[in-house]
Amino acid sequence: MDLSPLQPRIDLLLAAAALDAALGDPVYRWHPVRLLGASLAWCEHRLRAAGADGRGGGCLLFGVLGTCWVGGVSLALLGAHRLHPAAAAAAHLFTLYSLLAFGDLLAHGQAVDRAATAGDLPRARRAVGRLVGRDVEALDGAACRRATIESLAESLTDGVVSPIAWYALLGAPGLVLGKVVSTMDSMVGYRTPRYLRFGWCGARLDDLLQALPARATWLLIALAAAVLPGCSGRQALAAGWREHAVLPGPNAGWSEAAMAGALARRLVGPIRLQGRLVTETWLGDPASPPAGTAADYRRAQAIVRTATALALAAAAGGIGLVWSSSAS
Repeated sequence: MDLSPLQPRIDLLLAAAALDAALGDPVYRWHPVRLLGASLAWCEHRLRAAGADGRGGGCLLFGVLGTCWVGGVSLALLGAHRLHPAAAAAAHLFTLYSLLAFGDLLAHGQAVDRAATAGDLPRARRAVGRLVGRDVEALDGAACRRATIESLAESLTDGVVSPIAWYALLGAPGLVLGKVVSTMDSMVGYRTPRYLRFGWCGARLDDLLQALPARATWLLIALAAAVLPGCSGRQALAAGWREHAVLPGPNAGWSEAAMAGALARRLVGPIRLQGRLVTETWLGDPASPPAGTAADYRRAQAIVRTATALALAAAAGGIGLVWSSSAS
């Protein structure tokens, strides 16, 4: 069987990234990520109804979703290729465009910054509430921007670098599999009584799949900061190495600590969830001021844009090297 329609393509990756940056992620009922979320919720309901609500049920959820979505998308791409190569390219491009989150990430961040700059705190809080899970009712403009910068740094890993990396390594099936795991983690991976056991599989798989991308993002942020004015690649590298374990989980701290170092600003600080103080931990040099100005946000946005461009360049080089040699 000709599996070339599933292999990564540099031209389609760059085209999808350009579309995503220019147009963002359109909101419509049949968006693939929405359908994935709906299918996950349906499977969870059926598994729990059948009594499979422990770790085994969570593993079965992954097996069902992975098989259906990776298999379904792969068959659709192969079927399109049988119709015409142009149809296969269009379907492949649509898959890539739908599963990258760069444009939407920046659009949400800009909404927070514009509202904070205008002094419209209710609008800034509503906008940042779409990015983070913490309580936002008491946040001032600086705290709204700081939370946004943290979200930019964390989402750079799981919404940009990770899908690009798994696509470059495993083609369209790898991209879809990564999105399945990421969606499981975001929907059932909570450390709550309801999901502590059922969500174990999704949370652990996400930790595993994000491990290399998280560390790559640390290096990409440092490289981006090294070439951008007002940023420090050296501090980004040092902060990521020194403070990556401060935040819960094995991966989130790499990019957030690196961003704090790159900006020479402190991030995180006091966070409340459902009225309860869950952390007062700061990332970054204690001598640095807290992040929160419009200039801080603009520098963070520039770092994210530059790091994304570097990730795309590295992926294009990897695709050209690995896949071209394997085809010859």
